[in-house]
Amino acid sequence: MNDTATGSSHAHRVRIVVDTCADLTPEIAASLDVDILGFPYILDGVEHTDDIWTSITPAEFYDKLRSGVKASTSAVSLGRYLEFFTECAKEGTPTVYLCFTSALSSSYSSALSAAEQVRAQYPDFELYVVDNALPCACGELLALEAVRQRAAGLTARELAAWADEAKTCVHGYFTLDSLDSLAAGGRIPPAAAQLSSKLDIKPELSFDLSGSLTLIGVNRGRKKALKSLIKSFKDNYILDPAMPITIVSADAEKDADWVEAAVRREEGCANATIIRGAVGPTIGAHVGPGMVALIFWGRDRAEKVSLSDRIARKVRGANA
Repeated sequence: MNDTATGSSHAHRVRIVVDTCADLTPEIAASLDVDILGFPYILDGVEHTDDIWTSITPAEFYDKLRSGVKASTSAVSLGRYLEFFTECAKEGTPTVYLCFTSALSSSYSSALSAAEQVRAQYPDFELYVVDNALPCACGELLALEAVRQRAAGLTARELAAWADEAKTCVHGYFTLDSLDSLAAGGRIPPAAAQLSSKLDIKPELSFDLSGSLTLIGVNRGRKKALKSLIKSFKDNYILDPAMPITIVSADAEKDADWVEAAVRREEGCANATIIRGAVGPTIGAHVGPGMVALIFWGRDRAEKVSLSDRIARKVRGANA
């Protein structure tokens, strides 16, 4: 797939851009008036562009990984961002790009550099690049609400400021079937992956305010790991019928079904809007088959930050 623009950006005062690391479902991607930048990934030595499951199905992709085919990813290039932002500048609608977390990719840095160059060439063009600090389909929830806020009349500047604040109210909790893919990508030591496999240890992961992955806890066995996702949901969810919940999996639909049923048993959630989706190739290359994620809007994570996080935020504010 070439990078996609769905709908007409002329219909609004703001053009919203996301990338495929937000793991939008194909149905949502087709229904929203947003532009979607495809991340590149390499499967069995061949480079592809993430096209939201147009050229390969989730089952085909994850079966390849199970059979031993290697997958890796690369960042969106500076050149691609320059090309795309220049197109946006020529079109002229104020633009907000909700970029995949800078903690896990160099794409944000490249996007900032490209935006600076394009603004220099088109000084009247409004372009904002927001680090969403959100891995996986957490970015989908932010994008959906951004579209709603745009419809409510926010300007591009207001929308960028809103997204920068709102992102800390998005929660995501993940469990993996195996740590092998994280070890292969250099994100954890291989010995840790081997030990967890031997002991049938299933991790529960989340992310911090920068968007870096964090280990919440470990569980003996898959069912306990799925139950721990529900506990994290109960501890952090704030009921709002207007805000959807997302459950995504890396070809682990039965476990995702179990999580959905458990969520619907929680008070007020029987008729909640739950979006089901598949972890895309870009994220899937790093987590491998079997990941299940429960993603929702909840309490502000910034209100419960550690001392080191508070200090880091003050330092960043002083240097801004």
